[in-house]
Amino acid sequence: MKNRNLSRFAVPVGVIGIIVMMVVPLPTFLLDLLIALNITVALLVLLTAMFVQRPLDFAVFPALLLVLTLFRLALNISATRLVLRDGDAGKVIHAFGDFVVGGSLVIGLVIFLILVIVQMVVVTKGAERVAEVGARFTLDAMPGKQMAIDADLNAGLIDEAEAKKRRADVAAEADFYGAMDGGSKFVKGDAIAAIIITVINLVGGFAVGILQQGMAPAEAMNLYSLLTIGDGLVSQIPALLLSVATGLITTRSATSGDMGTSVTAQLGQNKLALRIAGGAALGLCVIPGLPKVPFLIIGAAVLLIAQRIKDPLPEEAAGAAGVPEPERPAPDSPEQLLGEMRVDPLELALSPDLVDLVDTNGGDLLDRVRALRRKMALELGIIMPPVRTRDDLDLPLSSYAIRISGVDAGSGQAPPGTVLAIGDSLQALPGRAGVEPVFGLAGKWVPAELHYQAELSGATVVDRASVIITHLAEIVRQNASRLLGREDVRNLTEMVKRTHPVVVEELTPSLLSLGQVQKVLQALLDEGVPIRDLVRIFESLSLRAKVSVDHDGLVEAARSALGPAIAAQYAAQGRLTVITLDPMLEQGLLESLRPSETGAFMAIDGMRAEAIVSEAGRLVEAAEQSGITPVLACSPQLRLPLMRLLRAGSRRVQVLSYSEISGSTAQIETMGVVNGAYAGAA
Repeated sequence: MKNRNLSRFAVPVGVIGIIVMMVVPLPTFLLDLLIALNITVALLVLLTAMFVQRPLDFAVFPALLLVLTLFRLALNISATRLVLRDGDAGKVIHAFGDFVVGGSLVIGLVIFLILVIVQMVVVTKGAERVAEVGARFTLDAMPGKQMAIDADLNAGLIDEAEAKKRRADVAAEADFYGAMDGGSKFVKGDAIAAIIITVINLVGGFAVGILQQGMAPAEAMNLYSLLTIGDGLVSQIPALLLSVATGLITTRSATSGDMGTSVTAQLGQNKLALRIAGGAALGLCVIPGLPKVPFLIIGAAVLLIAQRIKDPLPEEAAGAAGVPEPERPAPDSPEQLLGEMRVDPLELALSPDLVDLVDTNGGDLLDRVRALRRKMALELGIIMPPVRTRDDLDLPLSSYAIRISGVDAGSGQAPPGTVLAIGDSLQALPGRAGVEPVFGLAGKWVPAELHYQAELSGATVVDRASVIITHLAEIVRQNASRLLGREDVRNLTEMVKRTHPVVVEELTPSLLSLGQVQKVLQALLDEGVPIRDLVRIFESLSLRAKVSVDHDGLVEAARSALGPAIAAQYAAQGRLTVITLDPMLEQGLLESLRPSETGAFMAIDGMRAEAIVSEAGRLVEAAEQSGITPVLACSPQLRLPLMRLLRAGSRRVQVLSYSEISGSTAQIETMGVVNGAYAGAA
């Protein structure tokens, strides 16, 4: 616990100490200690950059680079203060200056300038460019990487935890290279500051020595040049180490091991290259005037290394040559073909310019899809299959397609950089016409920056992701029965068995097979009935199956058990508006019922059927214009055949039986009677 608290406060305290160093004079002993610490930490950073497995393992490097640059500048300021005030900046600076200058100011200045030029022009400039390009390419590649992660997740190759980890790595990689792009500017600025500080020390020291200390010009130049060069060296050596570390971090690419292992393995992977290099070094010995011993030693050493390298195994050689491994399935193998033949139950295809919707740095479409799965589970009682999201080059620009089992179930537009404004007063807004895909409302795709202006004009503004998610949700509701597979039914049954084992054991497989249960659940979903209350559904199916396993009877038994919940779906403010059948018409329809292999049907003539459909539709439309959604009530035996008749006539009228309505606590209000069919048939 103490170590963790110490680590937590070490950096903040250190940064505050750096700021204090720039203002408060330091004793020479403490300055020597901090200079030694600066050199050691710079060397440690360089070695860490060489030994990390990948750049993200040293993600703190950009921030550390800033702190160490400030530390080095603070040391420069402290040393300058001591040089100009006392003519003494500690033993470390004096030793560096005396060793390098060696009695010659020109030599010291030349060496110092060379170090600065190497750092600023060669290492720092190159690292800055690599970091800039790396950041740009990393950001450009993010959408593709995110799509690949989602494809692996939807294909079942990885789980949600692994996908989340990979997305975090992709985002961290982009942030890292972006920070490195800015961090390299610190090193470049530090090199420029070092030159300026050196000039100030030389000129200022010369002036202080002559004007204040009364030294001779030669004496002042000798003393202050030695201290200035020493100060420059003790700051530039750590700066050069950090510049090299910056270059190493930014130029690491596809290697997964530390730098030493990777360099040794890759340079030594080809014996022929080593032999040619060794032979070339020996061949240079024959050139007149060149010393032979150095080239003989180097050439012999390279040839010895080439001789000691083992030949690669046949499998490794084949892999290096690009030959497919024997165990990899052939493109026409049954395993490979079966994988390519697999059809995803639910797929969202996006045109290439809509890929930004799945970018975690700006798009939240994938998060909304995950939220939609939870919403559908709570609303319909089914586990919505994973949505495979991918880009489709065949789609027109700015469009998307929703596919069920590989077949288009819906499509729409979502132009980049726009929002959908729905309203009547949109003529003053720029954009192109559009249609809300679920309700068919006319709108206009306007630039996103005009979002508030569109709202002020009275329009309802919907972003692109919301349009797609709303469309996807409606497609799922309409096709819920198609999305409920046999394996899904088994999982739902196992879920009920964990809490109500007797209910499941009594129903399946003794009374009904899993396929028969699936057909009943699909029929309920097809009629818009949620199947969340599986316990009540299974209990009703068990009772009905003991009498008959007729499919229509099983569906009606399940609906009767769910009657109050079904009626509550269409009740508003405690009132349920119903349309009834004329008693004589209903009696005639009951007498016309005939059984068949696909269920009971009404054996009536076409004119009567058309009249029933027309009058029921007219009453429903009149109610909907008043803001009311009515249901058609009839006897239980007649409900399913009548619903099929209305659907065949393209009328989406909800038909409820008297038994379903009787269990409702809502107040029943009758708004019309269908009787024209009976009168027309008379």
